[in-house]
Amino acid sequence: MLGEPPFEPDVPADEVARLGGAALQELRFAREGSDTRAVALATMARGAAAVLARLHAEGRCDGVLGLAGSGGSAVIAEAMRTLPIGVPKLLVTTMIGTSAGDYVGTSDLVLASPVTDIAGLNRVSRAILANAVGAIAGMAGAPPPAADTDERPLVALTMMGVTTPCVLRVQAGLEARGLETIVFHAVGSGGRAMERMVEDGLVDAVCDLTTHELADHELGGIFDAGPDRLLVAGRGGIPFVAVPGALEFVNFGPRETVPAHLDVPERRIVVHNPSVCAVRITAGEAALVGRVFAEKVNAATGPVAVVLPLRGCSSYELAQGPFTDETADRALFDAIRTGLRRDVLLREVDANVNDPEFADTVLAVFDELQDR
Repeated sequence: MLGEPPFEPDVPADEVARLGGAALQELRFAREGSDTRAVALATMARGAAAVLARLHAEGRCDGVLGLAGSGGSAVIAEAMRTLPIGVPKLLVTTMIGTSAGDYVGTSDLVLASPVTDIAGLNRVSRAILANAVGAIAGMAGAPPPAADTDERPLVALTMMGVTTPCVLRVQAGLEARGLETIVFHAVGSGGRAMERMVEDGLVDAVCDLTTHELADHELGGIFDAGPDRLLVAGRGGIPFVAVPGALEFVNFGPRETVPAHLDVPERRIVVHNPSVCAVRITAGEAALVGRVFAEKVNAATGPVAVVLPLRGCSSYELAQGPFTDETADRALFDAIRTGLRRDVLLREVDANVNDPEFADTVLAVFDELQDR
């Protein structure tokens, strides 16, 4: 945007700006420190996305390689995210340690660290950039996958490590019924990706067994999938089973990142791994999350059901587990019960979410919704 390129590009900057909705000259500026730069970057990102979409539609884009710092990465990542899943996308960015989630979104974009800044070539950058070229060439040149002829209905499920036994048993039961399944990791990006597929009409039913992202959205955790989590599947009118899986805690990063107001002796905290820890929510917080859960389920326009695991929402609440708290769970379940529409199918199981009888009840409820 700021000057003429040292070589003749196939797509000049003024064309990218025009496709983004502005004249290039209008975007150029002489100083930093205002929103002029942000507006220009957003415009060029829209234009670059339009260029990629056009090239892909013409069969002239088998892969995309990007190399940039902060501003360029924002432009390139937005353009890459517009391409369908399966089109190779590799972004070499100096911002990988701080903005990875923002760049990837719900796409299959691959990120690589250049180690050095984007300022000339040296013995380190040459090796790294050669690897990046080899990676995108390998992805773009790989034999295409066989045409997908699977016409089975597709059921989406959500999972975390602490709900895995439940999800795997439900998955096996659904596949035994002749259905195809797709599982999403409920860490923010997973919930958003699932609901994007629902919006795109790619999913025929949802077993939302791990609605944990709702707690993180309401209570400030890191696995926040946004305000529409738990709304999209119901509004789509497809069969929808909702379970308060892993809804009894909120997630943060490493142990030292737990906010001070939560890092108190009366709070139970589990270090799940060096990058993630979990904080048990109180009865008051559980009641809030339960009310929101019910409100969102109530927005469903199609067959919908809720299944409650009365002996705990995750493996953290197995017998004498670190998050076992009957008072808080009672507040959660009471809020869900009282908040649900009367026509929402409700089943309660005297079991932990990971007990076989709970998964079997979910499958029975799913069958009942299919028959409605």
